[in-house]
Amino acid sequence: MKNTKLTKLILSALFLAFSYVLPFFTGQIPEIGAMLCPMHIPVLLCGYLCGPLWGMAIGFIAPLFRSLTLGMPPLFPSALCMAFELLAYGGISGLMHKILPDKKPFIYCSLLIAMVAGRVIWGCAMVLFVGISGGQFTFAAFIAGAVTNAIPGIILQILLVPALVMILQNQNIFKKRD
Repeated sequence: MKNTKLTKLILSALFLAFSYVLPFFTGQIPEIGAMLCPMHIPVLLCGYLCGPLWGMAIGFIAPLFRSLTLGMPPLFPSALCMAFELLAYGGISGLMHKILPDKKPFIYCSLLIAMVAGRVIWGCAMVLFVGISGGQFTFAAFIAGAVTNAIPGIILQILLVPALVMILQNQNIFKKRD
């Protein structure tokens, strides 16, 4: 598949739709549904397949669009902070995948770099937005929100995203350097 502008636009729209719909499915698993971070996977894939700019755009739009149309996640501070987190996920995964060597281990490297950076940016946004509202976002709250509560989602992302990227590359559905 050629990575033309139209193809990237269509794929990005598809990833936006997935990020909108996937939380409906994971929400049916009360114990861990939200912990699976269902919006993150399409945004990460968008970064890999469409590049950093499209990944950033879809990452920023997805939580805000879902919040404004469905009320979930709540707009302030959750969806706003998620918008910056997912912007980083899409942008950094795409950028790292583009500049790192074209070898399978580097798919994992780009994913881990994006995940860590996104979570740090989410924490910074939470400190800022919770502080604006007069609250306090502690380091313990950061660890709980960015790591402890997200362990199932982190595992799912590490297992699923590189596998999908490798399958799509091996099947020549998209080329890394396009």
